[in-house]
Amino acid sequence: MFKILQKSFSIGTATASYPRVAPRLAEQFRGCPEFDFEAWSDARPAAEACPTGAIVLRDCEGLRKVTVDYGRCIFCGECEQASADGAVRITRKFELAASDRRDLVLTAEYALHLDGTHFALQSSTNGLSAEEPGKRIAEAIQSLLGRSLAIRQVDAGSCNGCEQEIVALNNPVHDIERFGIHFVASPRHADMLLVTGPVTRNMELALRKTWAATPDPKMVVAVGACGISGGIFGANYASLGGVDAVIPVDVYIPGCPPRPEALLHGILLALGQMRQHMGSSQIGTRARLQ
Repeated sequence: MFKILQKSFSIGTATASYPRVAPRLAEQFRGCPEFDFEAWSDARPAAEACPTGAIVLRDCEGLRKVTVDYGRCIFCGECEQASADGAVRITRKFELAASDRRDLVLTAEYALHLDGTHFALQSSTNGLSAEEPGKRIAEAIQSLLGRSLAIRQVDAGSCNGCEQEIVALNNPVHDIERFGIHFVASPRHADMLLVTGPVTRNMELALRKTWAATPDPKMVVAVGACGISGGIFGANYASLGGVDAVIPVDVYIPGCPPRPEALLHGILLALGQMRQHMGSSQIGTRARLQ
């Protein structure tokens, strides 16, 4: 025991300061791809290289519609390598959590040349700029719930990659409990469900029962490309696809797997949704009482 304490004192503080300070990312870290739709002369190579179908082309009457779905993207970088025009590049961005599934989808329309290449007419983006997590998180949770935030993690059929990152949330570096957030063993004690993996057909009933056992007001966070869309597995004979095919989802966290800071960013976004929901519920209660 003395040696453990001695080692701890010699190391000093190891906990990262995120979200107050940007995290230190490894040199080889890959975030989401970024697309310059104006300069993207031909999306076909990237669409063919994408292993999850996150990039989709549709041609109709001389127009080409390109759709990029971050909910399917696993940040593999194949699209960047396939795009010779340099219009696609892998960034180091990871704060992509969204409360609306449609916010993870980018679209652009192009007029087609005779050789099949295209030039942009118009594009729409989802505003994926990160929503800055609030300061004083622990105080906000305390004022919202009057206690700590309790999370029940549910593995609906994942490869355990996301679980590794979730476990890291509790290590000395990320230490999620410093915000008043902890994991519980029973959904009956939980405020939030953190669901990973494509929902396998064997886990469908268990997930529905877990959601039903969680008391209101409850939040559901779908983790990773698999939790959002089924990811590399998709929907098939053994899988139903994303979590929202089975239960309602409040926040989506893209990535394969999302790093711990991305998970924390999504949890904080869900807290904001919970605050809005509880506020509207209280307003409705007061109206009924009057």
